[in-house]
Amino acid sequence: MKVGFTTLCMFMDDNRKIIQTAHDHNFEMIEILGESPFFLKEHTMAYKDCGLEVCIHAPTVDINIASLNEGIKAESVKQMRECIDYAESINARAITVHAGKIGRNDPPLRKQALEFACESISQLVDYAENVIISVENMPVRPVFLGNTIEELEMFKSECGCGITIDVGHGNTTQNNEELLELKDITYCHLNDNNGIKDQHIPLGDGTLDLKLLKKVKRGIIELNDFNNVLKSKKVIERNI
Repeated sequence: MKVGFTTLCMFMDDNRKIIQTAHDHNFEMIEILGESPFFLKEHTMAYKDCGLEVCIHAPTVDINIASLNEGIKAESVKQMRECIDYAESINARAITVHAGKIGRNDPPLRKQALEFACESISQLVDYAENVIISVENMPVRPVFLGNTIEELEMFKSECGCGITIDVGHGNTTQNNEELLELKDITYCHLNDNNGIKDQHIPLGDGTLDLKLLKKVKRGIIELNDFNNVLKSKKVIERNI
């Protein structure tokens, strides 16, 4: 497995320090947290040709590319395009995006939101020239789009995107085995939980079946503390 971590775990540090830390601990990948104000810190161009495979987690806070409010949806897509521009400038491989959410899980509203999500994702795929747009599976909560196999398959077939599998999210929906068998998986987010709530705790501290790690080819440890990242890296090394 090619292993990396999210800059969330070092988000207050200089980007050059984050890159050096990744090399010091023999990581091969990095995922840049695409949230303001941590996204465009100093030395953002340091990730270009930094010796790591670079991915970006597109912004999610106050963003909804499936919004039933046209203004919110348009602004969300605009910010995704800005993220794509940055990704292209540093030769990033992929951008993980959330398909969006709905305020109330009524079937007609969900159907409309899914159509808007497909429309937005397709626009992003068409806009990106050299970077993969990858839609992430989401936790069990019904507010989220993309938390079923069927919806992920729909995004892939209708939009031409890749898929980012978060095994912690999959642990809450109890379908990790099926998720990891999907085609066109760009990479995975690695974290653990109690099987009920999306907790993002270190691998081995929850109920995740660690044997599933053997199916992961590229994995980003998605935690908010670097010591827990290192703890999870050791768990990965013991289980693959």
